[in-house]
Parts: sequence; C-alpha cells; structure tokens
Amino acid sequence: MPAPLRHYNFSAGPAVLPESVLEEAGRNLMSLGETGVGVMEHSHRGKPFVAIIERAEALIRKIANIPDEYAVLFLQGGASLQFAMLPMNFLPDGGTADYLMTGSWSKKAAKEAKLYGATHTACSSEETNFDRIPKPEETTYSDDPAYVHFTSNNTIFGTQFQTEPTPPGDAFLACDASSDIFSRPLDIRKYGLLYAGAQKNLGPSGVTLVVMRQDLLERKCREVPTMLDYKTYVEGRSLYNTPPTFGIYVLMLVLEWIEAQGGLPAIYARNQLKATRLYEYLDESSLFKPAVAKGNGRSLMNVCFVTGDDATDAAFLEFVDQRGLKTLKGHRSVGGMRASLYNAFPPAGVDKLIASMKEFEASR
Repeated sequence: MPAPLRHYNFSAGPAVLPESVLEEAGRNLMSLGETGVGVMEHSHRGKPFVAIIERAEALIRKIANIPDEYAVLFLQGGASLQFAMLPMNFLPDGGTADYLMTGSWSKKAAKEAKLYGATHTACSSEETNFDRIPKPEETTYSDDPAYVHFTSNNTIFGTQFQTEPTPPGDAFLACDASSDIFSRPLDIRKYGLLYAGAQKNLGPSGVTLVVMRQDLLERKCREVPTMLDYKTYVEGRSLYNTPPTFGIYVLMLVLEWIEAQGGLPAIYARNQLKATRLYEYLDESSLFKPAVAKGNGRSLMNVCFVTGDDATDAAFLEFVDQRGLKTLKGHRSVGGMRASLYNAFPPAGVDKLIASMKEFEASR
C-alpha cells in the first residue's frame, strides 16, 4: 500500500503531530499491544489505561522537572473552561484578579473572571491591535490581587512572552500556555497554576493539561460543582470520571517523542531555528512583511505576516495551497497569513514555504 499523502500543515490548531506518533497510534487502534482490545476501547480504570496515564504524568514531570508539590491533571473543556474554572475556585467575592491583556484569549479569560469578582488590567497592547508584548515597566498591578493571569503565546497576533511576569505580594501566577506549552524549557516554580489545551504541541484536541501547586487548594474561595473543583481531579488522579482516554494516550506518545528529541532544550533550539529562518526572510522581503516588529515579542510558534493588499494575500494563499502548503490563512479577525510552527512541524516545511514565497515574490 502506498504511503498516504501528507501536506505541510501550518494549522494553528488542531495542529500537526509527529508522524511516528500517528503511526504508533494507528497500530494500536485494533489492539493495544497484545491486549486484544483497541486503545480507545479500554476502561479508564483498567490496568492498561492506568499504565498509560501514569506514564504520561511521569513523562511530564521528567521532561519539565515538575516537583511533587505540583499536581499534574488531565481535564476536558479546553483553555476556555479554565477561563472560568480558575476564578470560580480562586477569585473571592470582593477580590481582584490582574490580567495582562495581549490578545483575544486574554480578553476572553478576563471576561469569565468578571463573573466572580473584579478584574484589573495590569497592562494592554490593545490600542495598537495587540502587535506587541508590553514591557515590564508598562505593567501596574492592583494593590492585592488574588492572582496574576497572562497568556504566554498569542496565536492570532503572533506575539509571545519572552519571560514570565512577576506577580506582587502573595498573588500566584496563572498562565494559559495552550499554544507554546513544552516548546521551550519551563521553570514551573514561577507558577501557581498553568493550563493548556493539548491540540497544538501535546496531542489531539479534547485534553487539557493543568499543572498546579497543590497548596492552592487551601485558597479555594467558594463551593463549586464537583466537576469544576480542582480538588476533585487532584484526589481522583484525573480519574474521577471517564477522561479522554485516547487523547491522553496520544499525548503520552508525543511526550515520548519530545524526550527522544532531547527534551525541551532540544525542542527549543529546533523551534528557534525554524522561526528565525522565516523571520529573517520576512525582514528582507520587499513584498511580505511580518506583523510583529523586532523587539516586540515575536512568537516562535505563530509567525504572522501580510503583503498589505488583501487581493495579493488571497493570490498567495492559493499559490501555496497548490504546492501542498496548507492552512496558512491568518485568523479571520486580522487577515493575512499565519505559519504555525509547533514542535512537530518539520524544518523542511519552513524551507519549502520560504522557497514558495521567493517564487511568488519574483512573479509579481
């Protein structure tokens, strides 16, 4: 049987997965190893799946150096549910949470928090259409925030925090890391709670990773439904109800792939190389322009660019689509193009994109 056709997938998410992971998952659909039962058919309480989820947690702890005082949780609902679950548990009545506004997702997170308490905008780049990450000196925190929340990478606008914010006083740092989770080394001790949808760097859609300092459970400020209580998942080891078993299995395979690449330092070097190559071309091009200027917090994950003319953008997108370069269209709210270069995206795809851009530019 001939190998299936594989295009270069620049999708912002669900996104490209390592081919070796797809092949391994496919082999186990009919039977997980020698069990005679497909990986999607195993009970979440049976020994085969318990081994999978324990292996996934162990790899997360090893790869990112997560200490025992942090819980590793596998949830559902994506980052969007975490927007509400975080303040529901930790923003008390009469309290304030500080939000760093750097894009659409941080705005949505703050909107959910306002259902439970006050929010304070510590900094914002909205006036310039989120084209940069505000500098630390532009950030002003409220007097006594319960926590400080930021979005580490902004898929729509192509910006990324280069260093973590430093919360004031007893506030803990909360982060939506959905689009750059495990793309670079991580110092988890700077965070109280970090969450991420898996569908960009860790696996398929449907799994949400949460890493949280366990002492935060003592700060729970109100009674919440069982399924929206972090304590439920900490005590149940993410098995209180049926979790997304297949997604967790694929996530485990992706973690094994990351480890085999050399861990987060090697993944970071690979991601830097891919993005640098593309930004260097964009900075030199007479047709294509990067959406984010140098020094403004360019993302290694989502490289956004434009020609400055909608018709030319559309012609380019058709041009590259015919060459097997797929899903390069920018988000509908900003237009242009977006090359998402997540962990599993191959460097050869960046080379082909640059070659195609040069060819298109020469033809204009």
